[in-house]
Amino acid sequence: PTQGIMSEKKRVFRRFFYRGYEVEKLLDLTNEEFIALLHSRARRRFSRFGVKKKLVDKIKNAIKRSEPGKKPEIIKTHLRNMIVVPTMVGGLLGVYNGKGYILVEVKPDMIGHYLGEFALTYNPVKHGRPGAGTGPVSRFLPT
Repeated sequence: PTQGIMSEKKRVFRRFFYRGYEVEKLLDLTNEEFIALLHSRARRRFSRFGVKKKLVDKIKNAIKRSEPGKKPEIIKTHLRNMIVVPTMVGGLLGVYNGKGYILVEVKPDMIGHYLGEFALTYNPVKHGRPGAGTGPVSRFLPT
């Protein structure tokens, strides 16, 4: 009997597609071709203000300078309204939420979204037991 012999399965990662293009293909597109793929709100923003080249270049340089297998340095930004473009994928950003910087690792799924979507400005409410002064017992406490 064959005991303990297991076929080694290679892990297959899900390939990411944005509007029918893989990330590598998105990197080959010009800015105009990529902007044509975006939704109308993003197209309007890019047509008015363009790509924030300074931030994108900082991220690109940080990714280049990092050693293979290591994470790049964190780039802090207040630009919550920046739309994630393919050249930013793999970068580490500190996105300001009004109080501090929230660490955001840019992944392919984030392409076309705003940076502010990944750095919440509030703590979500955790509904639990009611606090003091909310139950019927609290009405009869002597003051």
